[in-house]
Amino acid sequence: MNRYVMYRVPTILAASLILAACSQGASPTDPGEPPLAGAAIGSEFTLTGETGEQVSWNDFDGQFRTIYFGYAYCPDVCPTDNQRAMAGLKKFEADNPELGAKIQPLFVSVDPERDTPEVLTEFTDAFHPRLIGMTGSKEQLEEVASSFAVFFSRGEESESGGYLVNHTNITYLFGPDGKPLAMLPTDEGPDAVAAELAKWVR
Repeated sequence: MNRYVMYRVPTILAASLILAACSQGASPTDPGEPPLAGAAIGSEFTLTGETGEQVSWNDFDGQFRTIYFGYAYCPDVCPTDNQRAMAGLKKFEADNPELGAKIQPLFVSVDPERDTPEVLTEFTDAFHPRLIGMTGSKEQLEEVASSFAVFFSRGEESESGGYLVNHTNITYLFGPDGKPLAMLPTDEGPDAVAAELAKWVR
C-alpha cells in the first residue's frame, strides 16, 4: 500500500473544472476562459523565505505565479511534481524568453520542523534557479494552505523518528493580478506543463 495519502482535488476546484469543460469556442489561439477563473483560491500572506527574509504574496504583483505546497523531505511525490513543473517552465522559458521571465515559481513547505532555510535552498535550487522556497509556523501554514484550497497533515512517526506529511499535490498557476488561472498538469510531464503555460501566460 502506498504510504502517501494525497488529498483529492477539493470540491471547489472540481466544480471549476467541470464548468470549464463545458465552455465552447476555445482554440489554440483563443483557449477561452481559464479553468479556475472566478474560483475563491489564494489570498495575501507573508512567510519566511530561504534566507530568513519575509516573503509576501503581493511581492509578486504584476507577475504570473506558480505555487506548490509540499516539503523537502518528501521521498517521491514532491520531487517528481516539482521536477516536471520546473522542467516545463524551463521549456516555456526557452521558447518564450520574455514571457517566461514574467513567471515567478514558488514552493511552500508544510514541514517547518525539518525544512530549514538551508534545506529549502538546496531543494529549490535542484529544480529551478528562480524557484523561491518559504515556510512558516504551523498556524501560518494552516491559514495559508486553507486559502489556497490545500490540505496537509503529519503522518505517524516511525521508530527512527521519521515521518511523512500527507498533502494536496497541486501546482497552481496564478495571473499577474493574483487570481487563479489553472492547475499545471504535472502528471502528464514537462511538455504538457509548458503547453498549459503557453495557453495563459501572454
